[in-house]
Amino acid sequence: MKLSKQMNKDIFLKTYYLKEELIQFCKENHLPISLSKQELTKNIFDFLDGKKINLKKKEKKIRIKTNSAITKNSIIDENYANDEKHRAFFLEKIGKHFKYNTPFMNWMKENKGKKIYQDAIEEWNRIYELKKTGFKYEIGTQFKYNNYTRSFFEANPNLSKEDCIKCWNYKKTKPGNHKYEKEDLEILNKE
Repeated sequence: MKLSKQMNKDIFLKTYYLKEELIQFCKENHLPISLSKQELTKNIFDFLDGKKINLKKKEKKIRIKTNSAITKNSIIDENYANDEKHRAFFLEKIGKHFKYNTPFMNWMKENKGKKIYQDAIEEWNRIYELKKTGFKYEIGTQFKYNNYTRSFFEANPNLSKEDCIKCWNYKKTKPGNHKYEKEDLEILNKE
């Protein structure tokens, strides 16, 4: 459903939009765009509800880039970000199976300036081993696709990633709940 100024605010909340679509709507209606997806959604909801939106620009955090090399014994940078420099470091030290995950990113955020990168490597490995036991960390509710995918594969371990994506693409076009439901599989039979 196309996002428009005439849209009912409740229908808006029940419809899935990519962040890019929300930004485009905000640009067209002179609303702030340098926000998280949750903040964009709240502003658009308020806009559709006729409420005044704060147009002041959010102060950007100044991130100082450090050119120093990362070592296992370096203290985690106060300006740490999940960037390519850090990804390359962790890939080198942990291996090709390294991927950022929510518990690890939260741990890094909490330990900036406190712990060393060796501690981070050990924490990533601890989380990785825990995941192998079947432990599932909580996925934030704002990550609808990730939650959908997890539920889809819990219910359908024999289906493919392509099947999941087809079901998700179908589901996200419909207003309402964007959680996996068995009925979503019907789209697979229509092809």
